[in-house]
Amino acid sequence: MFKLVSKIALVTGAGSGIGQAIAQTLAAAGARVIVADLNAAAGEGTVAAIRATGGAAEFAALDVADPAAAEALAARVGPIDILVNNAGIGHVGNLLQTSAADLDKLHAVNVRGPFNLCKAFVPAMLERGSGSVINLASIGGVVGVRDRLAYTVTKHAVVGLTKVLALDHSHTGVRFNAICPGRVETPFVKNRIAEYPDPAKAYREMSATQLTGRMARPEEIAASALYLASDEAAMVTGSCLLIDGGWSAGK
Repeated sequence: MFKLVSKIALVTGAGSGIGQAIAQTLAAAGARVIVADLNAAAGEGTVAAIRATGGAAEFAALDVADPAAAEALAARVGPIDILVNNAGIGHVGNLLQTSAADLDKLHAVNVRGPFNLCKAFVPAMLERGSGSVINLASIGGVVGVRDRLAYTVTKHAVVGLTKVLALDHSHTGVRFNAICPGRVETPFVKNRIAEYPDPAKAYREMSATQLTGRMARPEEIAASALYLASDEAAMVTGSCLLIDGGWSAGK
């Protein structure tokens, strides 16, 4: 089950964290993975790790906020079977602490990014009548997250984008789904925690948000991406898979 032999997958933001784990997991299942990232060193590191375990991967430098770059990459690599829109950025702040520029910056990456990649790669999927698009949203795309105004707004947009894509392109053989993680212990999250006055306290509080009492591991998010990418998920489209350790259970 969940084999991706002969499939081609593109994962954005695959240089670290969740994106890296997804790229490695899809490669381990047999896919040839295009590791896309703005950070060349990080992306090449993911490629090296995949190849070291016998997987097939190549690096592609990509700024997801640039539609021309997305189109150029699509022209270079040709049709793909799996598109994982993982690249994203965050911002801490409520209304008073968030500028219009902050919101625009997050929108360019978190919303326009997936839109740009879909515009570039989905037409070929539709033409072939098959494909799986997986957008990384967030628990912040389902419920409000305190002091994360811009992030929550953009992740709600990702959920909306996913649903309307699934509606507009039903009966085509192309599936569109979102993954909504809660707190995930990634290098990005660890670096943000280190900036708090009391990092240990911040870590405990973030972990306690989940009913499981801990943050998720990137590999646990990657496992869900593997399922959604596989033929076993043929009946799953327009869904938002919550992997939040129970965070949203009481919401």
